[in-house]
Amino acid sequence: MNNPSFRVFIFWISFLLLPPLLFAEVEQQAEQQDEVVIGTRVVPPFVMQNEDGSYTGITIHLWEQIAEELDLNFRYEETDIQGMLDGVADGRYFASASALTVTSEREEYVDFTHPFYVTGLGIAVPYRPTGLLGSLRALFSPDFWWVVFLLFGLLLFWGLLVWIFERHENSEEFGGSATEGIGSGFWWAAVTMTTVGYGDKSPRTLGGRIVGFIWMFTAIIVISFFTASIASSLTVTQLESRVNGPEDLPNARVGVLQHSATEAFLKEENIRSRAYESIENGLSAVEADELDALVHDAPIIAYIIQQDFRNRVRILPNTFNDQYYGIALPLNSEYRNSINRITLEIINSDEWGHMMRNYLGE
Repeated sequence: MNNPSFRVFIFWISFLLLPPLLFAEVEQQAEQQDEVVIGTRVVPPFVMQNEDGSYTGITIHLWEQIAEELDLNFRYEETDIQGMLDGVADGRYFASASALTVTSEREEYVDFTHPFYVTGLGIAVPYRPTGLLGSLRALFSPDFWWVVFLLFGLLLFWGLLVWIFERHENSEEFGGSATEGIGSGFWWAAVTMTTVGYGDKSPRTLGGRIVGFIWMFTAIIVISFFTASIASSLTVTQLESRVNGPEDLPNARVGVLQHSATEAFLKEENIRSRAYESIENGLSAVEADELDALVHDAPIIAYIIQQDFRNRVRILPNTFNDQYYGIALPLNSEYRNSINRITLEIINSDEWGHMMRNYLGE
């Protein structure tokens, strides 16, 4: 091995091969440094994962357009809500994009872009299908009987009016005692309203016929109103749950997604809640009657119910406590202004509106 020729050979081999190897390693490191990491979490329809491992959804569509404009090379890393925020705060993530709610507490250690979506909290409750028992129970509801008594009062009023005009000149149909005469007037008002018109009783005086004429046209509106009111009271009673709005939450068994802004909000409102790792787990608890309600961002729970819990869980029609979704960035990020500008251009475009309708409907 002390051969001078061999040492010369090794020197030239090293001289020729080492620089390219070093250059390749440096280039590879540079490429790795150019690739930024984006924290995300699957939250349909904002972030969804395909079978091949790729991501799609409202937020993914937005971020990938932003990254294209900024010429960013990136990869996604899936984590939970707290992981997305902590990853941005400690510099591991360039940004976190999912369905992150902008809150004052989070703004203390991360920055957010302009909101790209505004929603509110929704309440998911058990779905109780209509059945014979539900229909019978509805017949004894206060709303139903209030409508019935109001209808009874109207018939009595118009029956009394026609009796006042007819009691003397048409005594054979509306005569007798006051009770009998008013009873006849009540019967006439009822058959006139329902357009049955047996013909056994009819006003003959001018005043009575004017009353009859007015009542016939009024009854068309009245019967429509009462039909709708009775149907509404039956339906509401059949579908009623222990929770019918935010005001019922303090006295109910409430579920929430752990580490979410909703969990913090309920705690501030002194509403006790049980935390779940996923929305699906919480909705399953509602279906199994382990919870009276699950509270979370309305479009998210509405989408999941539509996909996996239809006719088993339902969402109440109104929302409360507005939620603003933004992309989380490190404090004082140099890219924040550029991302805000691009975000505003995207969400004000026709393409964005079309995409939102595809995911969320009208």
